[in-house]
Amino acid sequence: MSARVVVVGSGMAATRLVEELLARDTGARITVLGDEPHAPYNRILLSALLEGTHRADALTLRGLEWYADRGVDLRTGARVLEVDRDAREVGLVDGTRLGYDRLVLATGSIPTLPPVRGLVGMDGRLDERVHAFRSLDDALRLSRAAASARRAVVVGGGLLGLQVARALGVRGLDVEVVEGGDHLLRSQVGAPAGAILARDLRRLGTAVYTGTRAVRLTPAGLVLDHGYTLGTDLVVLTAGGRPSVALARAAGLAVRRGVVVDARLTTSDPRVHAIGDCAQRGGRTTGFVAPAWEQAGVLAEVLAHELAGDLAGGADPRPGRTLPAYEGSRTVARLRATDLDVAVLGEPETAEGEVVELTNPVAGSHRRLVVRDGVLVAATLVGDLSRIGLLTQYYDRGTVLSPGEPGALLRGERPGAGATPSAATLPDDAEVCACAGVSAGRVRACGSLEQVRDTTRATTGCGGCAPAVRQLLATRPSTTLEGTRA
Repeated sequence: MSARVVVVGSGMAATRLVEELLARDTGARITVLGDEPHAPYNRILLSALLEGTHRADALTLRGLEWYADRGVDLRTGARVLEVDRDAREVGLVDGTRLGYDRLVLATGSIPTLPPVRGLVGMDGRLDERVHAFRSLDDALRLSRAAASARRAVVVGGGLLGLQVARALGVRGLDVEVVEGGDHLLRSQVGAPAGAILARDLRRLGTAVYTGTRAVRLTPAGLVLDHGYTLGTDLVVLTAGGRPSVALARAAGLAVRRGVVVDARLTTSDPRVHAIGDCAQRGGRTTGFVAPAWEQAGVLAEVLAHELAGDLAGGADPRPGRTLPAYEGSRTVARLRATDLDVAVLGEPETAEGEVVELTNPVAGSHRRLVVRDGVLVAATLVGDLSRIGLLTQYYDRGTVLSPGEPGALLRGERPGAGATPSAATLPDDAEVCACAGVSAGRVRACGSLEQVRDTTRATTGCGGCAPAVRQLLATRPSTTLEGTRA
């Protein structure tokens, strides 16, 4: 009898896990339970939907037919109420109960309401001006509201907040950003980079208020802690979120900030696993797609091994085989916002090592490299991403740099090699898309951006690899980029 694998959640981590399981031909009966009414979609592109450059159907990762054709039972609008670990069942709100042999929690994260009085009325509903920005329905609702609005305030100056602010600004709204920290993107970059970003936003017509908090929403607008009121038609909340762990906690699993997992993404119950935003490994949670996809690949291999062992009566189906382990990904964060260029490798503000930094307020650029034992361990690039491809290669591969190379890289040079090469000169084995693990050679084997997306999934995650993919394709004489959009 086929093993039953139930996945709670249908986001980007869950979708990648299903793909990886199918690729391993485990023979398992896979059920995916998504509480949203839509087929799985790319959350990274929600701001592009808001901006108007992408339609809602363009965000779909895998359509309903794809699941059906592969025998995967995808259930949309299916909210899980409880996990009964003794019976190995999950219970849905509609009364349905599903048994499992392995359960995977991919419940993601949920937005949190900031402590602002007046957001919620006496009837328990959000003020009609207030919008969250987490789901496809959130983005569609905000898009409809923006069509008749003139002014908007975005609460939160993180990656999501800046993406939303630029999307609304592109649509012609007067936008203001309120950030409680002393600078923008405070979780990713330092004050000099934050100052460059604030200046760029103001140049683009967006007002920025840092070091101040929204305290009350009134009919007149959003009141800040220094007493100033921002008149507005829309208030978008992007400041804060937390792992969705209520289901795991109620089931008696070990939970801290997230669902605690080991190196094989296994929880305190050996038949229950967790991946993505809801999982906590080594005291850390992650909100980025690349670590979630790496976790999905590791867990798929672990499950394939365990399910094969179940069929073999507990014997090791592949003696001597070393299973992969997840110890924490190298993260690459890219701000996806029109006319704002930001990339962050690792944790440049906390990483230990020699710091090489260059800020040019006139040009609107800031670069910070952290090098330890000759290896690039973190970097920040704001305003000029011409070297992001090469730096990402060094970062991912742990390349040992020559003594003068970090400074030369900041100036756009490579010692003894002249100018920094473009993506088109990368060797075939160079990784172009860290999210999907796609090399330059695989991109060159494709004839168009659409084929790249369909066959490799590059540009479908963070989308930060799109410029490099375009350069690689442009080296093919027969390639036509007209009519395509990364």
